[in-house]
Amino acid sequence: MAKVWYENPKGAAPAQGLYSHAGLSQGGTLAFVAGQLSVGLDGSVVGAGDFAAQFKQVFGNLGDVLKGLGADYSKVLKFTTYLIHSQDIPRFMALRKELFHTYYPDGIYPPNTLLIVDRLVKEEFEIEVEAIVAVDR
Repeated sequence: MAKVWYENPKGAAPAQGLYSHAGLSQGGTLAFVAGQLSVGLDGSVVGAGDFAAQFKQVFGNLGDVLKGLGADYSKVLKFTTYLIHSQDIPRFMALRKELFHTYYPDGIYPPNTLLIVDRLVKEEFEIEVEAIVAVDR
């Protein structure tokens, strides 16, 4: 059974948001989940021009992939988040805080690297999130 936990080592600077410095795993197999986009089941872009709608769809899609792997958000070791506008950082942080308390009620969060990029695979996409996950295999 894959066990996951998070640490903020002594002597490290404090985290600057809702994340820990390290995610660790014992047992299981690591799955590297591709960046999830705001795509509906029919392949269409969901929430074009609406960051909050895209955020919700992206984390819903990621949850679907986790479920398909026999995992859930408690097995995520690390996120990497890509945004196309630095102005969306405060909105991202607020939406993440609202959502993550349901996934991580103890207030201890997986590591997350946040990057601002020029664009994603389609112009309409505003956010993409990938994950490293411990799965039972």
